[in-house]
Amino acid sequence: MNQVANFIDQLLRYPYLQQAFIAAVLVGIICGIIGCYIILRGMALMGDAISHAVLPGVVIAYMIGVSYFIGAVITGVLTALAIGYVSQNSRIKDDSAIGIMFTAAFALGIILITGLRGTGVDLWHILFGNVLAVSTTDLWLIFSIGILIFILIFVFYRPLLLSTFDPTMAKATGLNVKYIHYGLMLMLSFVTVASLQTVGIVLVVAMLITPGATAYLLTDRFQIMLILSPICGALAGVVGLFVSVVYDVASGASIVLAATAFFMLAFLFSPKQGIVIKFFRARQHA
Repeated sequence: MNQVANFIDQLLRYPYLQQAFIAAVLVGIICGIIGCYIILRGMALMGDAISHAVLPGVVIAYMIGVSYFIGAVITGVLTALAIGYVSQNSRIKDDSAIGIMFTAAFALGIILITGLRGTGVDLWHILFGNVLAVSTTDLWLIFSIGILIFILIFVFYRPLLLSTFDPTMAKATGLNVKYIHYGLMLMLSFVTVASLQTVGIVLVVAMLITPGATAYLLTDRFQIMLILSPICGALAGVVGLFVSVVYDVASGASIVLAATAFFMLAFLFSPKQGIVIKFFRARQHA
């Protein structure tokens, strides 16, 4: 209790901690919403690919003096297009194309980062994140991306829903499933950019997948999943920030581990899917 009181006291006194708190909650919400679609479409590996592929774009943006948002989105979209082109024009399957393209992009980013040594620019924090270093500009960027994602999900809710659960029916009704897919990739790139400062490129895929997977174990209804997933993401952000501040450990890793802890609780004790609940039901039935 003393640690909680101390954390709240610091939260009320230090503006940088208030900004970190808001950023962690916003990123948890945004990742939770997009994560629902990633989970149900079986696109976890694609999410991993996009999150890693933005690295060279971020580095190049810093080199030429433009916003890293522009560089990250461009390389994220280009990688998604390249994966689709390779898989559609060769015998290479989707998962192999994803593995080839995202590792190549990530490796290029690492080389570019090492090339900046001695210039006074340190981008290693982009890999693992540091929510305590979130600036006001970063916060506004995260907030703007969040609003954009909410608007896009609201406007295109029905096409996204239909193409997620029944792509064949979506095609039959005249929807361009390919454009919807790449639109989702674009949103995924935006969310990755929003998460760079908080959890970093290496760990952002966990925030895209874990809250959604937790919600998926807790409900069979997609609308409820869209509510539970961002709640789980936001709670993970708060708990992870608390652990990071109190125990002086890496903030991005703490947030991811908090999300994983919530997933394990759902995995064990979910009313319908929980392993422990199933065990006791089986014994009771026997």
